[in-house]
Amino acid sequence: MNRTGSNTAVTITARPMWRIRLMREAPRYLLQALAVMGIVASARFAIAPPRPIVVRPSTPSALLTDRAAEGFASLFARRYLTWSAADPEAHARALAPYFGAGAEADDGMQPPSSGEQRVQWTEVVQARVPAPGEHVYTVAAQTDTAGLVYLTVSVARQANGSLALAGYPAFVGAPSFTAATAPAQLREVQEPTLRTVVERALRNYLAGSTSELDADLTSEARVSLPAMALTLQQLHSLDWSPDGRSVLAVVQASDERGAQYTLAYELDVSSQEGRWEVSAIQMDPTT
Repeated sequence: MNRTGSNTAVTITARPMWRIRLMREAPRYLLQALAVMGIVASARFAIAPPRPIVVRPSTPSALLTDRAAEGFASLFARRYLTWSAADPEAHARALAPYFGAGAEADDGMQPPSSGEQRVQWTEVVQARVPAPGEHVYTVAAQTDTAGLVYLTVSVARQANGSLALAGYPAFVGAPSFTAATAPAQLREVQEPTLRTVVERALRNYLAGSTSELDADLTSEARVSLPAMALTLQQLHSLDWSPDGRSVLAVVQASDERGAQYTLAYELDVSSQEGRWEVSAIQMDPTT
């Protein structure tokens, strides 16, 4: 029986067996690879977990200590408060770099018609930042006539880095202070040998006897001796510090003129093979 219609062509393509197997197994291989990568990643996190990145807030530049501006304020206060009626022009010349030449310097401060005043020392005792780039310093100034006075000086740092007054100064009162508070109750040192070592070390420390002091110091100790030699008169008290790693000694000492001082020292101590040694006295000269 004959059938009419178009004939359908069938094409047979030969492919290598390895390629057929690869195409058939590819999903399984991919899944296995992902599983292995997950195991490796889990082991990596278990052995060395990532540490969080801590971003510490930076200190605003306006709040940083500006030593140059502090010196500028101290120098201005010294020149501002130093004057002599016998030479008023000297005072105007001293202030001219700050206020500008001419009337502005005179407006800043006009000395009286008689007398004179000298500044013995100045010290910046307080600072505040009213605006970015500006500091208001409170300067303590010891004068030979008015005594101890406090002057606020506003200092601004210009865009080019130079310093300038940000306004006229002002006389103010002293920063608030109060009487010393009583120390917290501490545990008294009971070991007689430790008391002996501390008293001997302080005696040699105050007297500036380096060779004798070395005998009670550890090999790593760094000690800077006082410039003024003192004589230890008495060890009033010796207590352990709260952390137990140092002792707090209160002593009576005198200088060569006969002046008496009650002084407090903190000494880092340690016991080495039953022998007490001192590793620091009151301060670290290397920091």
